[in-house]
Amino acid sequence: MGMGFAFLPTLNIFTGAQQRVLEHDISFDIAPSKSPRSSRTAPAPCMSRPPKSRMPLEIVLTIMEMAFYDETFDIDYSLLKACSLVCREWSAAAQKLLFHNVTLRTQSACLSFQSAVDPITEQGRILGEAVVRMRVILDHNQPFGITEQSFAQAFVLCPNLFELNLALYGSVSPGRDIIGSPDSLRMRRPAPSFDESTLSLLQCGPAISALQFSNWSENSHSVSQLLSVWPSLKSLVLSGNAPELPSDELPPFPCALHEFHMNFQAFPSLDFMDWLLHHSIGSLRVLGMAQEPSMQLLDYFVDTHGNTLESVSLPVCWQDTARSLHRCPRLRQISVERPLVSPLLFKKVSERLEHIAFGLNKMTALQSVIEAVKTQKSLKAVTVHLWGGEQHPLFPSLQMACAYRGLELRITPNIRVFRTWMRGDPIEQQTYPRGKSLSNLYAMRAQSSFHAPGAHVSLH
Repeated sequence: MGMGFAFLPTLNIFTGAQQRVLEHDISFDIAPSKSPRSSRTAPAPCMSRPPKSRMPLEIVLTIMEMAFYDETFDIDYSLLKACSLVCREWSAAAQKLLFHNVTLRTQSACLSFQSAVDPITEQGRILGEAVVRMRVILDHNQPFGITEQSFAQAFVLCPNLFELNLALYGSVSPGRDIIGSPDSLRMRRPAPSFDESTLSLLQCGPAISALQFSNWSENSHSVSQLLSVWPSLKSLVLSGNAPELPSDELPPFPCALHEFHMNFQAFPSLDFMDWLLHHSIGSLRVLGMAQEPSMQLLDYFVDTHGNTLESVSLPVCWQDTARSLHRCPRLRQISVERPLVSPLLFKKVSERLEHIAFGLNKMTALQSVIEAVKTQKSLKAVTVHLWGGEQHPLFPSLQMACAYRGLELRITPNIRVFRTWMRGDPIEQQTYPRGKSLSNLYAMRAQSSFHAPGAHVSLH
């Protein structure tokens, strides 16, 4: 009797009123045993059977890789988990794919993950090396939330980690938590600063290149603590509560960022931007703002980084916004998420423009986009986020213009898909629009390394 054991990462664990899910999947290969009765039965005549034909593992792996993302760019966990139960060979391949992207929400999930990737075993070392992206939720308001120390211990067990997505939530006094309270109230919840031992342990881990930090607490200094850990960052996404500088004498953030996205209800001060992007002058290529910036802030970015910016993503574009973007001579991608786009934007575009993305409703000024499609020789793709824009009288003309030029026309009503198309994976890519793919994950894994090569971190 053969038995194969397959641990699948717990990627969605719920607490409270929701169901709590933990997954330990075991597959068995059971051979029939011989009973006393069968031993006295005359043997059956020997009949030749054709050998079992197995699909080559290379083909199986190719199919798994092609099905890794679904049509909305979510990982198809159900398919990969099903594949892991077929046989021992399939299980190993599927588990490595499953562990490329890990989400930890509770303390029990974090401890289970640490056990699964413990490098003391060969299987644990393989799975730990497979992790490229990690999402962690530190919620001080949850009784079973992940502790800072457990998060750091899980982090150091992933030597090839490229991107960390960390969400921080503050706590509220018992009985004062209101379900469905607005973001403005949730961001006032206090959260402690990161402990020095936690920061020291994080510094012993992988030198990540991409960080997404969502701060839903009133601790406005936590971001500066995290940024001090990773001088290797090239891509940064900040959201939630606007950060502040803990001290005017703090030396500028040392990283030369390639990509910066932000989503704040109230934007940080220009002093913070100067501190954060001081060493990014000459390196910043991609800028994204989910909320409409003031003209003062937009002009700051254009004045300071306009000569190197290749991609700008904004929620809306007015005439003043368009005039400001015209001062970015190297723009290769422009994205305006909502159907509020000034026609002036496309009347004077960069000669290097490769990708136009915009929201479309019945009232969008579409003629200027069609003219850009017809005349912009460098253009390669057009992306449309439909806000009822399929009823626009010029929409068929846009489709015909793209077909005539041989341009890729991507259309979606799904805002998540639109944003994924815009952002892609946080690695430098040669053309626009950027992509999100498993091959990019492999490239991200190849670029990852420890701060201190060969260092061993013991958790026992």
